[in-house]
Amino acid sequence: MSSQKTVILAIIAATVFLLGTFQYASVLAQQAAGDSVTIVPNASTITPGTKAFSPNPINVKVGDTVTWTNKDTVEHTVTSGTGASDTNKGKEFDSGLAGPTALTATGKTFSHKFAAAGTFPYFCQLHPAMMGKVIVA
Repeated sequence: MSSQKTVILAIIAATVFLLGTFQYASVLAQQAAGDSVTIVPNASTITPGTKAFSPNPINVKVGDTVTWTNKDTVEHTVTSGTGASDTNKGKEFDSGLAGPTALTATGKTFSHKFAAAGTFPYFCQLHPAMMGKVIVA
C-alpha cells in the first residue's frame, strides 16, 4: 500500500475515533446532568414496580429538560400522572400515541422541560405497570 493511502486511512481512522469519542462524551455529559431516562429493553415485560425506566426516580433542577429514549423494541408513552384513571393524566406532559413525539420505535425520544419544583409521576399508557417519577428541586 502506498504511503499516501496509509496516511488517508490513518486520517479517516482518527476522524472516526474522535467523532465516536465526542459522541460518547456528549452522552456521558447528558447522563451526568441527570436529564436522560432510558426505557429499558423488554420494559413492558418487567415486573411492576421494577426498573422499566432508568434511572427511576430521576432528580433534576427547575429548568432542566428530561429526555426519555425508547431502547425497547415496542411502542411506549411517557405520560404524566399515576395511571389511566388519574384526572390529571397527561396534563403536565405526554409523548402521545402518535405524531412526532410518540415513542414508536427503538431510539425515538421525547423531551419535557420542568419549569416548577415538585414530584411528577408518569407511566406508559400502553403498559400501565410501567411507572416512573421525576423529582424537580
